[in-house]
Amino acid sequence: MRGRAGEAHTVADARPAKILPGEEGVWILVLGDMIVFGLFFITYLYYRAQEADLFDRSQARLNLHLGVINTLLLLTSSWFVAMGVQAVRDERSGRAKTLLRLAFLCGAGFCAIKAIEYTETFDQGATLVTNNFFMFYFMYTGIHLLHVAIGLAVLLFLMHKADEAVPQDVRIFESGATFWHMVDLLWIMLFPLLYLVK
Repeated sequence: MRGRAGEAHTVADARPAKILPGEEGVWILVLGDMIVFGLFFITYLYYRAQEADLFDRSQARLNLHLGVINTLLLLTSSWFVAMGVQAVRDERSGRAKTLLRLAFLCGAGFCAIKAIEYTETFDQGATLVTNNFFMFYFMYTGIHLLHVAIGLAVLLFLMHKADEAVPQDVRIFESGATFWHMVDLLWIMLFPLLYLVK
């Protein structure tokens, strides 16, 4: 009886533990970032409740159409990244590089449109010091834009790595994809908060 229990214990220990895709350190970074942005969102909602009319009037000055296009660009880029990681798993390096390049182009498009939107907002006379809404808008979208820039650098690295990718490299690609998906998720939360919440 004891032998069987010991044998069962050994078999259970031999099973591979279920792990998250990518490196554990990336998930710690993602969790930390999400906590910080969560505090940002709570702070924004608190101040919005104090100055609802001001926030509504200021929000109406944003270009909702550009915000929607940027949302679609990031969602599309995340899809390309996910497909790119799958291509690495399938040992199709050429396809992986093409998909990552498309994801990069979507991310670069996001940056270009954000620059256009910032220019429009500045032309209306709105800056970081105009009022609390625009302080939050420029601060939060600026921090997010920094994340996008870092993510684009990661995608460039993965595009280079795709040329010589082997199945053992898949965790590197999963780690990069995890960061990029976090960038996308942060925007999915920022967009309704800044553009839609009344």
